[in-house]
Amino acid sequence: MARTGRPKAELLLSDEEREQLLRWTRHRKSSQALAQRSRIVLECADGGSNTVVADRLGVTRHTVGKWRARFLEHRLDGLADEDRPGRPATVTAGQVEDVVVATLESTPEYATHWSRSKMAEKSGLSASTIGRIWKAFGLKPHLEDGFKLSNDPFFVDKVYDIIGLYLNPPESAVVLSVDEKSQVQALSRSQPAFPMMPGMPEKRTHDYFRHGTTSLFAAMNVADGTVIASTHRRHRATEFRKFLTKIDREVPEDLDVHVVCDNYGTHKHPTVKTWLANHPRFHMHFTPTYSSWINQVERLFAEVTRDLLQRSDHRSVQALEKDLRDWVKAWNENPKPFIWTKTADQILESLGRLLNRINGAGH
Repeated sequence: MARTGRPKAELLLSDEEREQLLRWTRHRKSSQALAQRSRIVLECADGGSNTVVADRLGVTRHTVGKWRARFLEHRLDGLADEDRPGRPATVTAGQVEDVVVATLESTPEYATHWSRSKMAEKSGLSASTIGRIWKAFGLKPHLEDGFKLSNDPFFVDKVYDIIGLYLNPPESAVVLSVDEKSQVQALSRSQPAFPMMPGMPEKRTHDYFRHGTTSLFAAMNVADGTVIASTHRRHRATEFRKFLTKIDREVPEDLDVHVVCDNYGTHKHPTVKTWLANHPRFHMHFTPTYSSWINQVERLFAEVTRDLLQRSDHRSVQALEKDLRDWVKAWNENPKPFIWTKTADQILESLGRLLNRINGAGH
């Protein structure tokens, strides 16, 4: 006779418990852990065995058994995270949910976001408790991040095109991520810096003198991380054409050149189009509008900003340009390619989730 395992205690739900569990699973901004536990209990209450429920929800049998037992012992309160040794918890699961939902779906009167003190006043909990709840759920109301969705009608096609170049580059070709870091300023501080000391960071004056600007043109080989670069005082189609000429000189003649760049006007100027027509091995791939994140050379510019420009002290444009050239030379001695891992489908799926969140905001 086949073994059926130890008999499980029957799990029955009251109407109120079932209603609360369903609310936790359907609430768009509930904790995903709490929603998962609620689904486990609902499936078990419908007669599912640990094995069947685990397979259906994509979790382990141990996880199903754990939350089945916790619910049987503590009912709804048992679905909260386990208590730690020490004083018994005085905050219920309902209070935690109220704080999370209020944080995500409302704002205080005459304010744009919640502070710990304002949420403590609203909820009746202490500010430190609010802080612990926010930390547990990864909520940081005081922070914000920026985004800009592309309005390019060919967004999907361009994403597939460029990601295809990154993940499956064509044979007998080089893929270059190209852009210009424009208006790089030669700045000198008004007073000498105080050097770093034990227990004290380096100190610099907030004011400075401007000595002019330059632009760093860069083409990064996405396969090996090497960089072709030049500096120009101006940022026009003429300078971009000169940079393409430099790329043409430095890339072996037997290779096609696929250039990934943005939609800046200088990249599509008649001067540049004429040059491209006379150099058929060059193939331009334009990123979607507002999508500089897809151009890998932006990561290179972040590196040069962090390493060189963030705390630079240059008293002439010539000195700044020399340091930029030296930085690129040092980079090429030990190049570091940025490995692209996400497929176009994964990127589009992530953007789809973002759009769903935006479209559902406030509802």
